Amino acid sequence: MRKFVALLAVMAAVGMVAAVPAMAQLPDTSVKVDAKVSPKKAGTKKKPKGINLSGKVTWTTEVGFEPPVITGATVFISKGGRYNGGSHAKCSKKKLQRDGGPNNCPKKSIVGKATGLALADTVPTKPKVVIVNGGATSAFLYTTLYHPALVQEPVPVKIKKQTGKWAYRMDITVPENLLIVAGVPIALKTFNFEVGKSGKRPWAKNYIQTTSCPKGGWTFDLETRYRYNDGSTSSSQYGDSVPCS
Repeated sequence: MRKFVALLAVMAAVGMVAAVPAMAQLPDTSVKVDAKVSPKKAGTKKKPKGINLSGKVTWTTEVGFEPPVITGATVFISKGGRYNGGSHAKCSKKKLQRDGGPNNCPKKSIVGKATGLALADTVPTKPKVVIVNGGATSAFLYTTLYHPALVQEPVPVKIKKQTGKWAYRMDITVPENLLIVAGVPIALKTFNFEVGKSGKRPWAKNYIQTTSCPKGGWTFDLETRYRYNDGSTSSSQYGDSVPCS
């Protein structure tokens, strides 16, 4: 009798396991960065050199799956560079959230720009971004999205000095109202940016400076965090370097 009861228990356990649905496999989403620094010849600690940092970030999701929304990112930047947000004109999040956005800020707090390509469901949409200095430890990516509805929001960037291998850590958190717009998920596919030294922004020529050329170039590491339609989350990393002399 005991053997019979044990057999029934095993059969029941097997049945329960079989009844549990298998977890859906998350699609593979990868990120790649093509970054450029101009000029490539580095400055020194005594004579730092202002630079223009530009590049393109591309996210690719496995074919046959819906791409996720990007909830945030963390960037680590190697030694050999200097961030001078504390000595530049700055603007607050409060001012950026008023009507007019960056127009409420000091002109010299505008230090860069960016454009993106995203999918609102299956329809392309192109967010425009103004990069605004927030001070010694912050910046903002003031984003304007026109489709599927008009949304204007500053995306906060927290900047913190590091010790060891990395010089700086940047944490980016995307506000919820840029992730889902009018009930539609916004999946960013590409992001083209440029910040710092520019003929159109002479005041930003020393916003970012180089102080040395480390062995192997100026290295960086990017982690991007994702959220899928079913609420699942994942992340991916990309590391590379920019040549210098």
